[in-house]
Amino acid sequence: MDKMSRVFIGIGSNEGDRLAQLSSALKALGAAPGIRVVQMAVVSETDPVGGPPQGPYLNTVAEIATSLSPRKLLATLQGIERDLGRLPSAERWGPRAIDLDILLYDDRIIQEPDLDIPHPRMHERRFVLEPLSQLAPELVHPVLHQTIAALLEPLTVSSATQRGGSANLFGGREP
Repeated sequence: MDKMSRVFIGIGSNEGDRLAQLSSALKALGAAPGIRVVQMAVVSETDPVGGPPQGPYLNTVAEIATSLSPRKLLATLQGIERDLGRLPSAERWGPRAIDLDILLYDDRIIQEPDLDIPHPRMHERRFVLEPLSQLAPELVHPVLHQTIAALLEPLTVSSATQRGGSANLFGGREP
């Protein structure tokens, strides 16, 4: 078997049945060849950042083990988004049925036109760092050379409210 990489995926939704969208995305991730869902953080409701007026998001982070390259993983995530009803939009930070972002891929640094790893704005977003810190607080950001817990510390103001957890998405058990 190919070497498995440790990857963290940001997952969010603010259209339709948001919890069902997160659940469907996690199930699709777990069913994709070369991907195993290891764990996920608690789901939180957060206000949107940027973009037009829109409803609140449900957000979480999943840790996966994958044998896919970063580029193949991106294509898989985009396919899952399409399958779950995400439509291409020229509007940046607009509402979306599902949003899957590669946050970290081992300690790799990739900067290509359509693929930035680590995610370029993750260190500014509490809705990413809070769930990521539940899973891996001591993980070191490969560019900023700080732990996830240290990056989260200055982001003290949050509108996030806990709305449930992984049990809601997997019928009482984690993946």
